[in-house]
Amino acid sequence: MKVLLTGGKGMLGRTLCAELHEFEMIPTDLPEGDITDAAGFDALCKRLRPDVVIHCAAMTAVDKCESNQDLAWKLNAVGSANVAAACHRNGIRLVALSTDYVFDGDADTPYTEFDTPTGGINVYGLSKWAGEQAVRAHCPNHVIARISWLYGFGGPSFVHTMLRLADGTRDSLKVVDDQRGNPTSTLAVARGLREILARPELVGTFHLTCEGEASWYDFACKIFELAGNPQKVIPCTSDEYKTPARRPANSRLEKKMLRLCGLPAMPDWKDALAEFMTTEFNTKQH
Repeated sequence: MKVLLTGGKGMLGRTLCAELHEFEMIPTDLPEGDITDAAGFDALCKRLRPDVVIHCAAMTAVDKCESNQDLAWKLNAVGSANVAAACHRNGIRLVALSTDYVFDGDADTPYTEFDTPTGGINVYGLSKWAGEQAVRAHCPNHVIARISWLYGFGGPSFVHTMLRLADGTRDSLKVVDDQRGNPTSTLAVARGLREILARPELVGTFHLTCEGEASWYDFACKIFELAGNPQKVIPCTSDEYKTPARRPANSRLEKKMLRLCGLPAMPDWKDALAEFMTTEFNTKQH
C-alpha cells in the first residue's frame, strides 16, 4: 500500500514514517507538499498515485493560532479542503488527523465520536473543526482521527518542556490542575492508524487517544516519577496560568468507534508514557 503523508517532518509524521514500515510511506512537507496550493497538491496526487493520504499537516501551535489567525484558517481549514478535494478527484482514501479542541470542554463526561462539536473555544479548535467539515463534505471515503495531548520522539511536546524546565534551577514548577485529558503517545497513534489502514472499508470519525485520564499536573508528576527527577510540582488553576488561547477544561475522549468496529483498544496513558520515556530518555520503567 502506498501512503502519502502530509506534515511528514512533524512529530507525528516522523513517528508514522518510522513505525509504519510495512507500507510504502511517502512523506511530504513544505515546499513539495504545500496543502494551501490546491492545484499543486492535486498534481502531486496525480503524479504519485497513492492509495491513501494521511493528512497530518496543520498549524498546531495553539497560542500562535490566536496571534496569526489567517494562517491558522488557511492551513487548518482551507488546506484540509484542498487535500480532501484532491483525494476525492483522484480516488484516494483520506485519513485526516484532528483534535479534542473541536469540543468546548464543558461536558462532565468524555466526548464520544457521536457528540456534536461546537467548534471549540479558540482559533485552533475552530479552524480544525472547519477542516473536519471540509473533509466530510469533499471526500466521502475518509477517516477523521482525533488525538490530544500528544507527545512523541524528538518533540516538541509537554514531556520535553517539563524535562527541560526541570534543570535544577527552579525550586518548583506550577502546572495546571483543572484541565483533564488523555495524554497520548505518537507511537500509540501510529499503531491505531495501522489498524485503520488495514480496514479499507472503515469510514467516519475515530478517537485515538490513550485510555485513562489525567490533569496536566498529574501528567507532569508522572513524567518526573518515570525520569527519577525529584522536581517539585505545584498544582495551579487555569486562571493562575494565563495563555493567549483558552484551553478546554475537559479534553477527555471516549473511544467508542474503536469498540464498535472491533478494533484494538488504545493503551493506558501511563503505560504508553513509560514506553516512550524508556526509549526517548533511557529511563527505567516503573
